[in-house]
Amino acid sequence: MTSEGIGRRDALRASLAGAAGAAAGAAALGGPRSAAAAERTARPPRGAYAHNVEAVGYSDLDHRPAFKMAIREVKGRWYLYTGHFWHSGWSVVDVTDPRRPEVVAFVPGPADTWTLQVDLHGDTMVTALEKVFPNFGGDPSADFEDGLYIWDIEDPVRPRRLSHYRTGGTGTHRNLYPGGRYVHLAAGLEGFTGNIYVILDIADRSRPREVGRWWVPGQKDGEPKEKTTERPHSHGFCCGTAGDVSLHGPAYPVGNHVYLPYGGAGLVVLDISDVSRPRRVGGLSFSPPFHSRFGVHGVLPLPGRGIAFANSEDVSYGKGPAPHASIIDISDPAEPWLLSTFPSPVPPDDAPYDDFATRGGWSGPHNINHHQHHPDVQRQGDLFYIAHFNAGLRVYDVSNVRLPREVGYFVPPEPTRRYGPMPEGDLVLQTEDVVVDRRGYIYISDKNQGLWILRYTGPRV
Repeated sequence: MTSEGIGRRDALRASLAGAAGAAAGAAALGGPRSAAAAERTARPPRGAYAHNVEAVGYSDLDHRPAFKMAIREVKGRWYLYTGHFWHSGWSVVDVTDPRRPEVVAFVPGPADTWTLQVDLHGDTMVTALEKVFPNFGGDPSADFEDGLYIWDIEDPVRPRRLSHYRTGGTGTHRNLYPGGRYVHLAAGLEGFTGNIYVILDIADRSRPREVGRWWVPGQKDGEPKEKTTERPHSHGFCCGTAGDVSLHGPAYPVGNHVYLPYGGAGLVVLDISDVSRPRRVGGLSFSPPFHSRFGVHGVLPLPGRGIAFANSEDVSYGKGPAPHASIIDISDPAEPWLLSTFPSPVPPDDAPYDDFATRGGWSGPHNINHHQHHPDVQRQGDLFYIAHFNAGLRVYDVSNVRLPREVGYFVPPEPTRRYGPMPEGDLVLQTEDVVVDRRGYIYISDKNQGLWILRYTGPRV
């Protein structure tokens, strides 16, 4: 680590120690909290804003900003696996003591390739390989690796690559591996516009093979596109689209159904009881009115509660239609309907900006605590966590699905060093991903700074 890195790390650790004090220390050790008064008076690190969320730890990740993350416990030790924004490869971070996260391994990836995305279950890890977008620094003429790698992570700090599945095209974006036989891909294949849904069989992890695929009519070269003026059909989904018709992922399977966040095509529900022939059974259009580039960016279905969470991604720098985070009734997968939308974050009274939409950088919701398929991730209950780009982490009470309300937030200090070309314009924070482990520790990543480890301290709902 450079002297600059050591200095920033130590300064942040000192700030955390002085700000959070005994409350953060007791929480990080996993024991009972200190007195309630200590929690109420714990202040965020310098330059941050917080309400009902305390900062526990920070790592600069050896100056490799993280993107997507996955968490697991192995023999009493906790490991966070990260993809990276501006560096090809993956890091393993020991977060057993969240006050002192330590990068214990970095596995280099292929040159000129995005290695943003990571998912895991048990001893298997899946990492996406994708062509880098030009506005993120990609060279359109450079060779890159496409598809995904499959790893054995029985030794948690020494991932062992088992296979490379090649998709052709632009590779894969956000994939999901819930354990068992199948990986669910968002794949940019040759001959298609945007990503489509692909089911990969990894019964033999060294020889993965495609067993099924599905796409929105019109994505395949030469096909007529779906009409944008049709009214909802009797089966409950609308064919209206706006923005990019592309599966962002992750596709989320539950039983015989899979829920697809399909950008401008909205939420799509498929029957995958026969994985070789996925069949559309329902959906819900969000574009318009939320006709941002990614009208549905992510979806988390909870069929046991009859609801799903969904959100858009706004890349307009506050110049486009309002983004959304929503709760949907999926008690009948063929007839989903909107229950409510989340309130937009409001800046603190002493913040030097009036709203988040126009403060610079991307704004609006991005990622949520998705990895509900993993036993070491906090189960989705009445608290809902959203990485909200330039508004940091937002925490919502969703006990009343008709009236979600914000109960906490953490807006990190502004980044001080630019690692990549995004965001365009001013260098402002861009909180990208959130994972919450079953101990209650919250991990958030950023385009141009390190890993924050937090803990919710507000009322339990």
